[in-house]
Amino acid sequence: MLGRFSRDTRGDVAILFGLMALALFMMIGLAVDYARFLSARNQTLAATDAAVLAAARALQTNSGDQQAALTLAKTYYDQAVQSRLHVINDGIGFAIGDNATSVIATGNAAISTPFMGLGGTKTLPLLHSDGSDYSKAVLAVGGNAETNLEISMMLDVSGSMGDGTKLDDMKDAANDLVDIVVWADQSKYTSRVAIVPFSSDVLPTSDLFKAATGQNATPKPASVVYSVTTGSGKKKKTTDYEYPATTCVAERPGKDYSDTAPGNNHYVLREFTSNGKCGINSKGELLPMTSDKSNLHDKINGLVDGGNTGGHIGTAWTYYMLSPKWASALPSGSKPVAYGTANTNKIAILMTDGEYNSVHDSKGVETGQNGAGSSVNGTDSPTQAKAVCSDMKKNGIEVYTVGFQLGGNQTAISTLSNCATDTAHFYNSTTGDALKAAFRDIALKISTLYLAQ
Repeated sequence: MLGRFSRDTRGDVAILFGLMALALFMMIGLAVDYARFLSARNQTLAATDAAVLAAARALQTNSGDQQAALTLAKTYYDQAVQSRLHVINDGIGFAIGDNATSVIATGNAAISTPFMGLGGTKTLPLLHSDGSDYSKAVLAVGGNAETNLEISMMLDVSGSMGDGTKLDDMKDAANDLVDIVVWADQSKYTSRVAIVPFSSDVLPTSDLFKAATGQNATPKPASVVYSVTTGSGKKKKTTDYEYPATTCVAERPGKDYSDTAPGNNHYVLREFTSNGKCGINSKGELLPMTSDKSNLHDKINGLVDGGNTGGHIGTAWTYYMLSPKWASALPSGSKPVAYGTANTNKIAILMTDGEYNSVHDSKGVETGQNGAGSSVNGTDSPTQAKAVCSDMKKNGIEVYTVGFQLGGNQTAISTLSNCATDTAHFYNSTTGDALKAAFRDIALKISTLYLAQ
């Protein structure tokens, strides 16, 4: 009896089936949990990608309003996950980073795993805890954006910039822009900036001076002398007014507002002043395009105010620094590439705190002085500046203009708004913070948006 029972195998199949069914059931459960996890994870990644891109784009278009950008990121995220499987502890948020040039996802969310829970794993985080798969959108220039940038920045250092904190505000704004647009890795794509300070004149380097005027900066030529006669009869008196040469430049005569290379009939006027000194301080010497951030910051931080406002001269030299026609006059690392070169953007930034008010006569003496004649080009500084801007834009140069505490000066506002590529490229800043925001907004707008991770 006992032997016959031990040889009975009629229940073996049922036992084996039960054991196999349990294992199969667990495998199916694990597969279901994992599929739910993958679905929720993929949808979460897609949602965070869309959110950071939308927020970064907002920084480019909303004058750098960070809170508005973060609110938009959250809105995009919430909309994108509406059809996602239910998750628990959704703490995903967004932050601004990298000196306000990037938006990155933060936090995490998890999904419940009822089948895995039998083995002790009740939830799975949707994103890696080390942040390696957190979405990050970056506003990049230079090499990181696979675009070359040539930027020429005109900065007003006329006497009125010495009022209050205006000069310091401008330095902070310009330095901030340099930090954003000039990247460390210049090995493949370059991001170069020229600094063009101006007051009643512009102070080029000695090599540029010679190329532009056809003269050596030193020794200086003979002074310009005007003989002015006053009174009549026995009270008649003639006075000679002498104007020694400077190493600065005035406008180009002949109503030549183009970027034609300097040479016969296209030379720039040398400036002559009553004391033989430039209107602009020696620290305001023009700096051709460079990617050396240390040199750029040193130039900006060393600027000193003084002189009148020859904005058309500053505008012209901003143009020359971007013109391939002037390449032969510039150092090897500062030569502009040809217009229309692939993956290259040329950008002019024109900043001033007031109306352009200084022009020169045919001898290079500022008009309004004793004996000086009328404008060499027969018109005022704002008109000439707008003509230069028009020619710049014809050559594909993107022009941003920034006014600073212009008040109700409609001539200054009209000059800058006409010079700009369009109304979105003109900023009328009333405070130091607004000026910094304007320069930051320009830096963001000329950046390229991409997902870094």
